[in-house]
Amino acid sequence: MARITASVYTSHVPAIGAALDLGKSGEDYWKPVFAGYDFSRQWLEENRPDVVFLVYNDHATAFSLDLIPTFAIGTGAQYAPADEGWGPRPVPVVEGHPELASHIAQSVIQDDFDLTIVNRLDVDHGLTVPLSLMCGQPEQWPFKVIPFAVNVVQYPVPSGRRCFALGQSIRRAVESFDQDLNVQVWGTGGMSHQLQGPRAGLINREWDNAWLDRLIDDPAAAAQIPHIEYVREAGSEGIELVMWLIARGAMADVAGGPKPRVAHRFYHVPASNTAVGHLILENER
Repeated sequence: MARITASVYTSHVPAIGAALDLGKSGEDYWKPVFAGYDFSRQWLEENRPDVVFLVYNDHATAFSLDLIPTFAIGTGAQYAPADEGWGPRPVPVVEGHPELASHIAQSVIQDDFDLTIVNRLDVDHGLTVPLSLMCGQPEQWPFKVIPFAVNVVQYPVPSGRRCFALGQSIRRAVESFDQDLNVQVWGTGGMSHQLQGPRAGLINREWDNAWLDRLIDDPAAAAQIPHIEYVREAGSEGIELVMWLIARGAMADVAGGPKPRVAHRFYHVPASNTAVGHLILENER
């Protein structure tokens, strides 16, 4: 039986990828950001999964305003880094797990969640920056990845309640897969940031950290937060945090199991006018 052993949460700021790709990670501005992931890279070496189910949002590369699925699961064998206007990032091709992805799609759709099935997909910084933060710059990624894209770009976007319940459905799907696989679920995006308008550059440290507290200790309550609170308190792009609720919904305690262990927690501002949040939760072994 496949099992979910941990969940990882992280921002996916594009400038972080650029800092890595251009050799700027040692600069004074970036050192505190990357230092927050030193523990995480070592942790991942010691807790390497077979598959990562990676929840992210596409930034108008694979999808556009012409076609925006609310939830889209990648079922392909490989995913190339996307060209976001300045060439693809110099990172490895992402290797998928079509068997598990197809099983999850079957199970979750039969559980009354409508998913878009994507067999061909280029993946942008929303997916590759978290991989770089957690894995460094390897010649190939050390595990298979199932991309799961969520629309948090164009309203209407899914509610936190829907995302949290979807995470529960994904956990049931993984646990019903008949191969012995170690699976992690990663939720990416956020934290507070706004990229346009009179409030461009908004960062709300107090709200971000209170939200992290709720995500850890009372995720069902975090799932009830309405969209307007995300926009008001965390900026227009803060709505990306609903993607973290998918990963949190997949953890064992939500189904009545023991509370997860907080292996690591990190928060830093700013990184390119964005708050960087990061969390690792472990299920009881």
